[in-house]
Amino acid sequence: MIYINGTASISPQPTFEKQGFLKEIVEYTTNRLLCIEPDYENILSPTELRRLSRVLKMGWGAAKTCLDDASVSTPGAIITGTGRGCYRETQKFIFSMYENDETLLSPTPFIQSSHGSIAAQIAMMTGCRDYNMTYAHRGFSFESALMDAMMLLGERQLKSVLVGGVDEIGEKQFRTFDRIGHWKAPDANNLKLLEYNSGGTIAGEGSTFFLLQNIPNQNTYAQIKSVHTFSNPSGIREITKQVERFLHQQALEINDIDLVLFGLNGDRRFDNIYYKLMASAFSSSGQAYYKHLCGEYHTSTAFALWLAAKILIRQHVPQIIRLNNRKTKTINHVLIYNHYRDVNHSFILVSEK
Repeated sequence: MIYINGTASISPQPTFEKQGFLKEIVEYTTNRLLCIEPDYENILSPTELRRLSRVLKMGWGAAKTCLDDASVSTPGAIITGTGRGCYRETQKFIFSMYENDETLLSPTPFIQSSHGSIAAQIAMMTGCRDYNMTYAHRGFSFESALMDAMMLLGERQLKSVLVGGVDEIGEKQFRTFDRIGHWKAPDANNLKLLEYNSGGTIAGEGSTFFLLQNIPNQNTYAQIKSVHTFSNPSGIREITKQVERFLHQQALEINDIDLVLFGLNGDRRFDNIYYKLMASAFSSSGQAYYKHLCGEYHTSTAFALWLAAKILIRQHVPQIIRLNNRKTKTINHVLIYNHYRDVNHSFILVSEK
């Protein structure tokens, strides 16, 4: 079994503090949700504050808090998933090359520009000299990192693995995707996301980490049972078969799922997949969604897993994420189902510890 023994999330909601669980919800009137970042002065030196890019600060802030939550100083391995990586630093370096005619270039943006910079920075900060990996698989980025972490722990050669999903949305990147119809109108309200009968969604970002171990302890939030990914399904029938097969491998049926966390994002071109499953396969399950809180980004399922872990340990589903009012005495199994533009589909099954 794989257990979540520590977690932390930096998101567009006040999720970084341990007190409370979605008691305060921030309402936005914009199509671009930015993270509510902590005071980094408490976790970074003045030199680090000056030199580290924003995404590296977000990555280290969530990773350090996750390790503290698990009472672990140095993890056995570090694995991150990121769809866009350190895009803004890459952009900064390329523009610097052009503006300076490829001379007198600052090395810092280049050093911090690769997708693996986040995991590398965490390794240097924690003194972890062991396995270090980054996955950049678009909508499968976090799921790939999670599966790798589970396989490593399954080999029982490591005591712990720090795994996370990190993405930020830069201004130029945002505008590029806006031009091709990815986002809603600029005055979109995140808490009314499912009320719009239009294409596009709201952009988001986040940094969420988990400390995974083979053995539960007093800090354990939940256990991760399994992860499954698949691409370009032919329709609802195939998706239903995929979930039935996935659950059967864990000796479960669809009716055993107490809550399904859907990746609904308000884009009418793709949300119909979720609605059809809600009305058919998952009609008897509790239903919830999460992207109105964090926005759409490649590793948003890391935020969904943070939500699931909190729900399981507290045995409470916040009203702000509910899609129906089905109640159970005990929440034993939560299924996260997400797809990225009907290309990358994934299931993450999380159960009570």
